[in-house]
Amino acid sequence: MTTGNYSHSLSSAKVRSEFLRLVPISLFVVAFGAAFGLAAVQKGFEPFQALLMSITVFAGASQFAVVDMWGTEVSVLPLIAVVFAINSRHLLMGASLYPMLREMPPGRRYGILLLLTDANWAVSAQEYQRGIRNLEVILGGGLAIWIAWIIGTWLGVYFGGLLREPQSLGLDMVLGCFLLAMALGGNKSPRTLVAWTVAALSSLAAWKWLPPNTHVVVGALAGGAVGFFWQEKKPGSKEPVGAQQEDPHDH
Repeated sequence: MTTGNYSHSLSSAKVRSEFLRLVPISLFVVAFGAAFGLAAVQKGFEPFQALLMSITVFAGASQFAVVDMWGTEVSVLPLIAVVFAINSRHLLMGASLYPMLREMPPGRRYGILLLLTDANWAVSAQEYQRGIRNLEVILGGGLAIWIAWIIGTWLGVYFGGLLREPQSLGLDMVLGCFLLAMALGGNKSPRTLVAWTVAALSSLAAWKWLPPNTHVVVGALAGGAVGFFWQEKKPGSKEPVGAQQEDPHDH
């Protein structure tokens, strides 16, 4: 796959299009935002504090973990460790986007990554496998999900019992099904299928036998290791698939 010499600019029309594209999935995010807002105020957070956390942190599972550990005395180091463990998958997600981001100025690059979520990463990664560079979905789709998370938090804070248990409606399965659809719709080479399988089995084993939240790290590292050590070759070429062509601007 070639990366070419990409422009630093993003198409505003495509950003709007990708925003609308991810609006349907973001509606389910509202439900979990509401559950978080309710949990936060029940733990003693002021409404403004809960909203500010959702606006600035924007990390659903980590925010739930923080609320769960919150109390009159908060152990900072365990809190940091749990949040890092839950979000460590972003290290691999960001690395997978590097070929598309590397030519951007650092400020713009990391600004876009502030809106990186599982959903918009999955879309961007799948399209990159088909040779399509789509960073607009990170920005536009991320904005849709971020706004939905904030709206959900606001609803949960001020209208407490709106959705006390999203799981009871099966909403906890929506994002998982979406990501599974992205995975099944992407590259189905033996390397990719083995990586997904190893990641899933490793994550399940860690969930059963290791401390809470470590399954996220274990699954990501196991799947990433398969992709790193198993380099497929292009037909008639000694170059691994996915290796980047040398860019004259790098010299």
